[in-house]
Amino acid sequence: MRVIDFHAHYFGRVFFETLAAQSPLEGDVESKLSRLVERTGLQLPSANNAEHARRWISELDRNQVDHMCTFASVPEEVPAVVEAARESNGRLSAFAIVDPRVDGAAAKVRTLLEKRAIRGVLLFPAMHHYAIGGSAAKPLLDALDEHAGVCFVHCGVLVVKLRDLLKLPRPQDLAYADPLAIVPAASAHPRVSFVIPHFGAGFFRETLMTGVSAANVFVDTSSSNGWRATQWPKPTLSEVFARTLEVFGHERILFGTDSNTFPAGWRRDRFEEQHAALRTLGTSVAAEEAIFAGNARRILGLPDSA
Repeated sequence: MRVIDFHAHYFGRVFFETLAAQSPLEGDVESKLSRLVERTGLQLPSANNAEHARRWISELDRNQVDHMCTFASVPEEVPAVVEAARESNGRLSAFAIVDPRVDGAAAKVRTLLEKRAIRGVLLFPAMHHYAIGGSAAKPLLDALDEHAGVCFVHCGVLVVKLRDLLKLPRPQDLAYADPLAIVPAASAHPRVSFVIPHFGAGFFRETLMTGVSAANVFVDTSSSNGWRATQWPKPTLSEVFARTLEVFGHERILFGTDSNTFPAGWRRDRFEEQHAALRTLGTSVAAEEAIFAGNARRILGLPDSA
């Protein structure tokens, strides 16, 4: 099966250094990271960005993954992710994390889109405290609409384990995490492909309602989907897929893993878990091909040979 991973994090050296610099823990950046490695077994990326990019490409080759969408997870990481995508020979698509409240954010994104340096953005309304359908996000969404960009909008529960390990606060406000807030933004920006990660990360019913309401909203399947523990009764992954297929159809579901750190690398276990869940439902080969590659290829404008 051809596979395109629509949701992964680059997590280059700059990402770790940026969070360590913000951490209230004692010591300098290197000492904080050294203790983090000792505690978790994480392998820090090379300070040489090209080496880290090659490691990701090697992971894709080893797991027979055609293409991967990879995110800059802090603003300081955007140049590294853009460089990795540019040098990847078409194997990576870059996405930039953006806080639309920052002065000049929309203009910077427009420039990156014009240069084809990024394919879209990753937004965290709950972390940055704004409404996705409000005035703060409109200039950014206008820029994405001009270039038919992709807009990931993280909804629901948000836990970044690395931030917790570094004793950084959890600033998220779930009042801004409801997928239903995407509906007016999607209606006003029909050329933007809005993506709700992790089946809505706990706001599953609201994600389904959003899918009914806006045809340019997609859902991605990434992560361990531990959010299912917040539902009563707790659904199986097959049950989640069944409901999502009923509402979104196989044409608006995008496979993702949420891969990010090494030595875990590309999370083949998540691919196998999701593939097994779909097989349990008796999903057709055509639907599987759409979910695991075809839909992503269409949205990203990749050639069939990608």
